[in-house]
Amino acid sequence: MSGRGDDEVQPLARVAVRVDATDNCAVVKTGVTAGTTVEVDDRRLVVRTDVGPGHRFALMDIPDGEFVVQYAQPIGTSLGLAAGDAITETTMSNDIPVVREIPDDLRNPAPVHLPDEAIGTFPGFLRPDGRTGTRNFLLVLPTSMCSSHEANQIATIAEFQHWSRSKFPNVDGVVAIPHSKGCGCSDGSNLDITMRTLANYADHPNVGGVLMLELGCEKTNQTVVDRWLGDHGGFSWDKPVERIGVQTEGGTEATILRGLALIEKMLPEVDRHHRTDRPVSEIVLGLKCGGSDGFSGLSANPALGVATDHLIDRRGTAIITEVPEFCGAEHVFAWRAKDAATARAVYETVDWYKAHAAVFGTRLDDNPSPGNRAGGLLNIAIKSLGALAKAGSRRVEGCCGYAERPTSPGLWLMQGPGYDQEATPGIVASGSNVVVFTTGRGTTIGNAICPVIKLSSNTETFERMKHDIDLDAGTVIEGSESIEACGRRVFDHVVAVAGGEPAHAEKTKHREFQIWSECSVSL
Repeated sequence: MSGRGDDEVQPLARVAVRVDATDNCAVVKTGVTAGTTVEVDDRRLVVRTDVGPGHRFALMDIPDGEFVVQYAQPIGTSLGLAAGDAITETTMSNDIPVVREIPDDLRNPAPVHLPDEAIGTFPGFLRPDGRTGTRNFLLVLPTSMCSSHEANQIATIAEFQHWSRSKFPNVDGVVAIPHSKGCGCSDGSNLDITMRTLANYADHPNVGGVLMLELGCEKTNQTVVDRWLGDHGGFSWDKPVERIGVQTEGGTEATILRGLALIEKMLPEVDRHHRTDRPVSEIVLGLKCGGSDGFSGLSANPALGVATDHLIDRRGTAIITEVPEFCGAEHVFAWRAKDAATARAVYETVDWYKAHAAVFGTRLDDNPSPGNRAGGLLNIAIKSLGALAKAGSRRVEGCCGYAERPTSPGLWLMQGPGYDQEATPGIVASGSNVVVFTTGRGTTIGNAICPVIKLSSNTETFERMKHDIDLDAGTVIEGSESIEACGRRVFDHVVAVAGGEPAHAEKTKHREFQIWSECSVSL
């Protein structure tokens, strides 16, 4: 912890971060000891208790009932704070105002796009439907949990026995997406979400060929999947697709052998696709965070927001989700909408999740985990305001359902949970061809068909998990790099990974996949 008592004055910027000039609190960098004297706005205050990294202290007296402010927004209500007091769950309540009125004439200007010659390019896979892939996988897709074991075995064996980069230089691997859905469930939205997610993985521009695998009698058997695809436009282009069934083939062993033979046949077809120069506007960037700490909203998330702005200014697309984490800050996002209808759609998206959670006796302000709180994210408002920083500053173009594709470039909100294992597959099913995942406490997640770049909020986590985390935004906290410079570095890395540079999660074979279900509440 920094601080050596009253006899040595510490500039505020050395010990803490004040996000906005109007904030009446600051977030401690590496810890401050009781008795440390801090200079703030040409005055001095004494920190009254030890304050750990990622936690806050009051920069001035905040009387009982007045708002504690960070990001120029209320994050709670003072229970009686003096200058230098630590802000904790016993000195601040979670009560904040949420002003939801939207004027009918709300309009936000469209982004000012760069000229075509300034957009830049990356080597990507141009598909016949005009979309661009950043990877070229052969996907083994189980239509339900009932064939997930066989799918996983086929992909694992095929990748070791039949695929190699030297033999198929344009194929990035053979992958499966085992999951727990597709049978033993009700009809309706749960089934629709499962079908849409699986279909959009099969039809994803990062997938060059598909082996579909059913058991045979499940709700989402091959006949049902084909019918659903037909009703929703089918595949966007004529990629190689094969279909087999466990019951039809005569069991697990026969199915695996048949699947391996089909993979061997399909690999040369998938390898015919190769990278060509594609405009950066073809990048669809998924925005995600997990294992957040008190620094996430100060370094990694706003740096990712800068990268998001760079992409949108180049006519690209960005998709943010984690709707439970909008709670308490949804008005900030709604006021960035292109028009009043879109702003109200933001509210409807959040309100649906609130009502959905309430059916199960759950509140969205239950979202911060014990690890979040230990790292300084004391309530959902703090977490939400920091999480929204990933979305940069450009206007919101629209809202889409889980695993639904945006209908235009720009910034979009996808309905979905904060839970990493379901949210990340959802934004990939919505069309993301690169994901940036910010973390403070550390995470290892990847995706089966899409590169996931990890961005650390602090250098300690980055160095401790250097084989899992790609980039460090702790430089912002340390003062060696501005948020703008860090964000540009993140953007440049996104373009490099889109062009084939492997993310760490790809090197470690992290290929997590799960499908969100409305039958339960994921936060």
